[in-house]
Amino acid sequence: MSQAKGDRRERELVNALDEAGFAVMRAPASGSATERELPDVLAGDGETFYAIEAKSSAGNPIYLTGEEVEALIYFAQNFGAKPRIGVRFDREDWYFFHPGDLHVTDGGNYRVKKETAIAEGTDFEEFVGISKKVTLEEIGDEDPGPDPEIVRILQAVEQGVMDVEEAAEMLE
Repeated sequence: MSQAKGDRRERELVNALDEAGFAVMRAPASGSATERELPDVLAGDGETFYAIEAKSSAGNPIYLTGEEVEALIYFAQNFGAKPRIGVRFDREDWYFFHPGDLHVTDGGNYRVKKETAIAEGTDFEEFVGISKKVTLEEIGDEDPGPDPEIVRILQAVEQGVMDVEEAAEMLE
C-alpha cells in the first residue's frame, strides 16, 4: 500500500512540475526494479535540470540510505543535472533539499523531519521559480553572500557525501 502511495505522490510531483512549465518524466523502473540506480523524476526548464529522489510520509521523519543519496549524486553529475531530494508530508506541499543540506545520521543515512522541511526546505513555488523565499535576516541585506549551489557542494564534500574530484567537476 505504501508503494502505491509513493507512486501516486511521484505522479503528483510530475504533474505539478509539468504544469509549472518543466519538461518532466518519471523514471521507469526507478528504485529496486532495475540494477541501475535511477532518480524518481527528471525535470528541466531549458536552463536548469534536476534529478529528483522523491519521498513521502504521513508525518514520520523520512529516511534515505547513504546508497540512495550517493546514487542520486552520481547520476545527476553524469547526466548534467542538479541532485535534489523532494519530500512531501501529508497535508503539506513538496519541499526540496540538496543532498548536502540533509541531516546525516550516525549510521550514514539521511533524515528529513517535517519541521525541518517546512522551516528549511525550498518550497515548490521557489523550486520552480515562481517566488523566492526571503527571511527576516535577509531583508535590507545588501550583500548577496556566497552562491548557495557552491555552498551546498562544499557542504557535501565536508560531510563526505561527495569527493573533491566530483565537487571540482560540478564547480567548473
